[in-house]
Amino acid sequence: MITVRRSEDRGAANFGWLDSKHTFSFGSYMDPNHMGFGPLRVINEDRVKPGTGFDTHGHRDMEIISYVLEGALEHKDSIGTGSVIRPGEVQRMSAGSGIRHSEYNHSQEDPVHFLQIWIIPDEDGIEPGYEQKAFADEEKRGRFRLVASPDGSDGSVKLHQDVRLFAGLFDKDEMASLQVDSNRYVWVQIARGEVIVNGTPLSAGDGLALRDVTSVDVTGVNDAEVLVFDMTA
Repeated sequence: MITVRRSEDRGAANFGWLDSKHTFSFGSYMDPNHMGFGPLRVINEDRVKPGTGFDTHGHRDMEIISYVLEGALEHKDSIGTGSVIRPGEVQRMSAGSGIRHSEYNHSQEDPVHFLQIWIIPDEDGIEPGYEQKAFADEEKRGRFRLVASPDGSDGSVKLHQDVRLFAGLFDKDEMASLQVDSNRYVWVQIARGEVIVNGTPLSAGDGLALRDVTSVDVTGVNDAEVLVFDMTA
């Protein structure tokens, strides 16, 4: 099974300071046909204007990943973490039994562009936690680099769910193949650029749901950044 979720078909919200696109139902955007895929619940593509951001608010029982594409995202939370996330870095916040945090554009001059990803955890009520790691472009160029996993393997951030997240950078004619179990759910999200995935042309903002496949085959077309979620069914 291959199902394409085109960028232009996503939900949208614009509050002036925030321009957001929703791959799955979120906030005021509700589509019963797009409530998530496996444990993957939210992929929001957010653009935040300089000097603005999300005031302190609460979460619980969710694994939240921030993946910055441009600019810098400033984070503060109720467990004492304060950090700035930049391109090439992956942040994982486990909301668990309850956490409050804020997210702001770190710059007063430049916008920040990032993906906010929510994954339903395999256990509720865990102790809240935070992790942030950097992955060099060289590790992702023309290949898939594991950046999040349930066991933190290969230097990835640790998720409380059976999900393995890979990131790759692909320019024209660069190719890579990721082997997957046919019983797994796979979601491919194009963060930027253009690629061909399992024979399907895709561009920035597009998503691809895969089931009953044994590999994810990517060919670069133009300056692409690709995320692949290999998930429990």
